[in-house]
Amino acid sequence: MSEEEGFRGSFYTGTVVKATRTSKFIVEYDKLFEDEEGTKPLQETVNEFQIRPIAPREKKREFKFSEEVDAFHNDGWWEGVITEVNEDGKFAVFFRSTKEQIEFGEEDLRLHREWVNGAWKPTLEGEEEEEEKEEKVPDTTQEKPIESPKDAKFSKGMPVEVSSDEDGFKGAWFAATIVEPVGKDKYLIEYQTLRTEDDSDFLREEIDTLHIRPHPPQTIIIDRFKKLEEVDALYNDAWWVGVVSKVNTFPKYSVFFKDSNEELEFQHSDLRPHQDWINGKWVTPSKVRLSNFNSSLFL
Repeated sequence: MSEEEGFRGSFYTGTVVKATRTSKFIVEYDKLFEDEEGTKPLQETVNEFQIRPIAPREKKREFKFSEEVDAFHNDGWWEGVITEVNEDGKFAVFFRSTKEQIEFGEEDLRLHREWVNGAWKPTLEGEEEEEEKEEKVPDTTQEKPIESPKDAKFSKGMPVEVSSDEDGFKGAWFAATIVEPVGKDKYLIEYQTLRTEDDSDFLREEIDTLHIRPHPPQTIIIDRFKKLEEVDALYNDAWWVGVVSKVNTFPKYSVFFKDSNEELEFQHSDLRPHQDWINGKWVTPSKVRLSNFNSSLFL
């Protein structure tokens, strides 16, 4: 995984050449080179958290709209979301990291997976059946069995969003992945953007279900947001609910946040339509709610 600006989060295939005494590794890339002729493979020293095994690929897969995928682009694999399924067998993929949408063939896509505790999540088809069999084996070492992923509201490897009750972060939703259930209505999660204090790995926490929701579906592609429209804005690695207070020169908008009484400017690519997770369903908020905002704030 690259940590360079502009390439952060992208993955490149390579080979471990040597392990150092400081828990770092020298790797040699397969498709990145030091010279323009492409005769001398690039070697770099990387941290352990930047390395993972080569991700698996199904022999055949029917990719769907809004599915999270990895796309092979510029000699590396980049995480994105399918925004269009075209009749010619091509797929439009949107990349949050670069705010770009690019078209790919099926051969350049694979289902997005996370490397969690030494295993790929979600698993390959066929491996899931073996996991289910293992989950059904009774555990007699505990008086109260832990809720299994099959019966849980959230399954292992599932992308979710997590809210915080800490001062200054109330109302913010952070992207995360379910690692495993740790008891009734409680899960161990791993954040996708927040890291540990020593920056050695992504931060993990035990969170109750009141603070967890599925990743919102990207079923709506918005060309323009309108004044007074309720949105989520990506700020400080989290999504915050606000209202478009002013439509500036495209692609910029001013967004007002009621909880903090602040107004900030955002790019179109850093906004999404706001949705609420209510009783196990995603609900688009009614415009009636916006009447609670003082209209003078937006004049």
